[in-house]
Amino acid sequence: MTPDAPSPQPLSGRRVLLTRAADASSAARTLFSAAGAQVIELPALVIGPPDDWGPLDAALQSLEGFHWLIFSSANGVAAVRQRLDHMDLHLGDGAGRPRLAAVGRKTARFIQRQGWPMPFVPQDFVADSLLACFPEPVQGRRLLLPRVQSGGRPLLAQQFRRQGAVVVEAPAYESRCPATIPAAAATALAQDHVDVITFTSSKIVRNTVTLLTAHLGEHWRSRLAGAKVVSIGPETSRTCHSLLGRVDAEASPHDMEGLAAAAGRLFQPPTHGS
Repeated sequence: MTPDAPSPQPLSGRRVLLTRAADASSAARTLFSAAGAQVIELPALVIGPPDDWGPLDAALQSLEGFHWLIFSSANGVAAVRQRLDHMDLHLGDGAGRPRLAAVGRKTARFIQRQGWPMPFVPQDFVADSLLACFPEPVQGRRLLLPRVQSGGRPLLAQQFRRQGAVVVEAPAYESRCPATIPAAAATALAQDHVDVITFTSSKIVRNTVTLLTAHLGEHWRSRLAGAKVVSIGPETSRTCHSLLGRVDAEASPHDMEGLAAAAGRLFQPPTHGS
C-alpha cells in the first residue's frame, strides 16, 4: 500500500453504534465490520401492521386503475406483497399493470426479489430526486403510495398533487419506538465507548433520542460528545441537526455503502499535499 492509499479498513478499532429497525438485515453490520469496525447495534424502530388494512386492500383491489405504484421503503414493498398474497391477487402484467418507482437502491432490489419488474429509481436515491427526475408528466395520472401510517414525510404526495396527479396514500405499516436498549449498547454509551453513531431515517433519530432520554437521563447528549454523527441523507441530516446539534458526515450516495464509506473517511489521515 502506498502512503497515500486509503486503508482497506478505515474503521479499524472504532466502535460504531448502528441505530436501525429491529428487523433490519445484517447488511449494514457486514459493511461496517468489513471496514474494521466493532459494531454495536441499537434497534430504534419496530415495524408492525397499520391499525387498519382497509385502505391498502381497497387500493390493491383496483390496482389496474393506477398508472404508478411508488415505494419509498422496503417495508412498503413487503406490506403490498403480503396483502396481495392474502387476497390472492397479483401485480398484473402488460397494460393492466402500474409502472413501479422506488426511492433508493435497497427498495429497488427488494422489489426485484418479488419477481416484479425493475422500478424507476432516481439517481440520488432520495425523494426529492424522484420528484425532479420522474420519467413522465404526472398531470392526470393516478399514483398509489403505500406508506408508513404516521410520522412519514409527506413531500412526495404533496408535490405530485401540486403537479396535477391523483394521489392515493395508503397506510401499509407502522413504525414504533422499542421499549428498551440492548445491554451492549447501554454499556457502550454509559462508558463513552462510542466512536461513531449512524442514522438512516429521521424517525430513527427521534426514537433514539427518546430511548437515550429514558435510559440515560436528561444529560444523554454528553454520552455522544465523543462520537461522530453520520447520516444517510439530507432529510435525516436535518433531523440530526435539530435534535443532536450536528452532523459530522453524510452518505453519498445515500445508501448503506455510502454510509459506511462516509464514516470511514472521518478517520482517514490527511493525504500528502492536502
